[in-house]
Amino acid sequence: MSHDTPATMTAIEITDPGGPEVLKPVSRPVPAPGHGEVLIKVAAAGVNRPDIIQRQGLYPPPPGASDLPGLEIAGTIVGVGAGVTGFSIGDRVCALVAGGGYAEYCLADAPLVMSVPKGMDEVQAAALPETFFTVWTNVFDRAGLQAGETILIHGGTSGIGTTAIQLARIFGARVFATAGSAEKCKACETLGAERAINYRDEDFVSICQRLTEGRGVNVILDMVGGPYVARNIKALAVEGRLVNIAFLQGPQVELNLMPIMLKRLMLTGSTLRPRALEEKSAIATSLREKVWPLLDAGRIAPVIDSTFALKDAAKAHTRMEEGAHIGKIVLKTAE
Repeated sequence: MSHDTPATMTAIEITDPGGPEVLKPVSRPVPAPGHGEVLIKVAAAGVNRPDIIQRQGLYPPPPGASDLPGLEIAGTIVGVGAGVTGFSIGDRVCALVAGGGYAEYCLADAPLVMSVPKGMDEVQAAALPETFFTVWTNVFDRAGLQAGETILIHGGTSGIGTTAIQLARIFGARVFATAGSAEKCKACETLGAERAINYRDEDFVSICQRLTEGRGVNVILDMVGGPYVARNIKALAVEGRLVNIAFLQGPQVELNLMPIMLKRLMLTGSTLRPRALEEKSAIATSLREKVWPLLDAGRIAPVIDSTFALKDAAKAHTRMEEGAHIGKIVLKTAE
């Protein structure tokens, strides 16, 4: 480890399951990198919906992961474990982690560490891993979105949504999105959605049918669940694919299987955090090849809603739960 790494660090702990106020700064030992790991001095950490669910006591970390929240970080490598090649102390990187991101130092598996794209700062870089890994594996790997197809992205102004709109568009799809206000709809269209649908006063099913001349959309990315599932099935084209990555309105639904059979639909979904390192590494490899060059070239970029000091993690969670954000919320460690 680099010689100036301290013995202890400030981290944000979930003291008890509950509201944002249970996030408290504590002192923890700085971890040492094991085999295949690097230690990153965290400059910024992304805030994601799973962090909130974990804070509420409903999303325990996978076995062996840190109990601290935080699934993505950016900063500088200050320690390199045995068996790690291709990284050295001083490298500016971002990383997908299974926990521990809300801290001044964090361990990362080397295969899930990516370079900070050219021209980006750590705040922008910290907004990439969780979201880009999630969108890539679900929209492109699972749903197999192709150029010329249509995709409907729910929650268009979320971190996931703003990423999915840009990636789907740059890879040649026609993009529709839903959002809850005129301002949010405008943001979706600025990012590349051909049509943003205000779900408060418009019906996404009929609009998607109209925009596709009655054929329906090829792919839907959904994090709402609940009553949206039946409507999504209605909105899909023959051979359409519905991918669920969350269920803000509940996981239990009643389904009519007939349209799934008649339209030969595929319903799928995934979570990222519990997946094996090998699977996450494969996603990282795809991102390095296909997406990082676009980030380096400035052709796509994360949308940053706001930043908060690490010690103010509770305020960042409140901001996310209020639902007014457009893009990513990021924590910054004190300089």
